[in-house]
Amino acid sequence: LGVADAMDTAQRGTGLRGPLARELIARSGAEAAAVGGALVCGAATDQLDPAGPWTLEEITAAYLEQVEWIVRCGATPVIMASRQLAATARGAEDYAEVYGTVLRQAGTPVLLHWLGAPFDPALHSYWGSPDPDTATETVLAIISEHSDRVAGIKMSLLDADREIALRRRLPDGVRMFTGDDFHYDTLILGDEHGGSDALLGVFDAVAATARCALARLDDGDRKGYARLLAPTVPLARHLFAAPTYAYKTGVVFLAWLNGHQDHFHLLGGAHGARSVPHLVRLFTLADEAGVLADPELAVHRMRAFLAVAGFEA
Repeated sequence: LGVADAMDTAQRGTGLRGPLARELIARSGAEAAAVGGALVCGAATDQLDPAGPWTLEEITAAYLEQVEWIVRCGATPVIMASRQLAATARGAEDYAEVYGTVLRQAGTPVLLHWLGAPFDPALHSYWGSPDPDTATETVLAIISEHSDRVAGIKMSLLDADREIALRRRLPDGVRMFTGDDFHYDTLILGDEHGGSDALLGVFDAVAATARCALARLDDGDRKGYARLLAPTVPLARHLFAAPTYAYKTGVVFLAWLNGHQDHFHLLGGAHGARSVPHLVRLFTLADEAGVLADPELAVHRMRAFLAVAGFEA
């Protein structure tokens, strides 16, 4: 597995602003270089004045500035959906203009990211239309025109059928990366026409299990893959339950339970976005999915959390 950083799971757009993202990308790039790891990082337009208004030229320049920094730090850029572009664009032609310029000037093949409204309501009608069929044609036209500059696209719409349909229409050499945290097990497994690669927030929570499952799949053991990964799906669906954008709370909670960090806090107080019963259920599902690396530590921290919340455990 590689690492994706400075994207929505890292609170991009919900607390992590452009200057801090720049530092995170630099630190992650240095760590990846030190261990020979694969790294992709999100390029957005969030260094712009949040009050706006913005021109298409300013949005394009902001994208290119971040792309250049990501490449300089040794990572592959993921062109994230831009709130500024969503608020400024008048139609599909404006998306084609901005993305076309970015792709021509990026200097390296990049990934695109179609982040749906469940993850960020500000991105409603991205690609210039509220109709997903029309939006699909727009993004496919952009990819087809610049297929030599697009290494792949991540789809985060929580719509498996739409992802499969677009996956089958992508130009040769352009990969589909699923961002569907509800159906990732079957989308990765694929069908007679192929499967999706993964660029998933939920893999942060289930990385060890996912690594083992994907190794089984690489060996042609489809049943072994499913046996390992299928139990993580109920956990994922709870993590990403509505409001979907609050999933980061659960991801960080599990990271804390597993000893990957020494606190349970997010930028902007987002650790309070989920209720105590929600997190209790998350703990149970994580145990059932076998993703608690150190059950004794997890139980100790869960009891401490409940005590602070006023519950006896």
